[in-house]
Amino acid sequence: MNKSKHWLKHFEPALYFTLILWVIKSAEELFSLDFHLLTIQPRETLGLLGIIFAPLLHGSWDHLMANSLPMLLLGGLLSYGYPASKWKTLLVVWLISGIGVWLFARPSYHLGASGLTTGFFYFLFIASIIRRDKVSIALMFIAVFMYGGILLGILPWDPKISFEAHFFGAIGGALSAIIFRDQDPKPERKVYEWEGVEDSDEDEEYWKADYLEKEP
Repeated sequence: MNKSKHWLKHFEPALYFTLILWVIKSAEELFSLDFHLLTIQPRETLGLLGIIFAPLLHGSWDHLMANSLPMLLLGGLLSYGYPASKWKTLLVVWLISGIGVWLFARPSYHLGASGLTTGFFYFLFIASIIRRDKVSIALMFIAVFMYGGILLGILPWDPKISFEAHFFGAIGGALSAIIFRDQDPKPERKVYEWEGVEDSDEDEEYWKADYLEKEP
């Protein structure tokens, strides 16, 4: 039971963030609010606001639902496996994704949290390659099993989707995995008793022999 609570505790930040997204969308619908000025409008001065606010906004309920589960799972995995670097990673992914979209994306209104989830996915993926410990690899396998399609989400396969946010989010996640690679200690490797037993000098010389003499 304690282990379950420990797991769930690490998912709380992602859960609260997702709830905030739903509260914002509900307020937008309930009070007929217009948030388009808070989206990223590439190379427009007013669009700079979107670097901060765009990940909190979604164009439709379907858009929000499509981002909610990845945010919960990938954000939770990030928090569980990398508690010391999770907030720094969030900040780096948020800023690089937003600034990259503002500088290089197609003229449009860019919004949504998918740049963040893509960044989290690529962080988990690259971190597992760098660290190669059992926890990072396990988290990577879960992420790939559930949302492996994110790997290709950085490509412009659908004009209605801001692949630019995915692309720069991925860059932010990969850079974070490299920059913060030493922030979270690796899990201790269990050493078994037999691993600490040293061979005697006599046995060592015995196995180094090129041949064995046959006893009479």
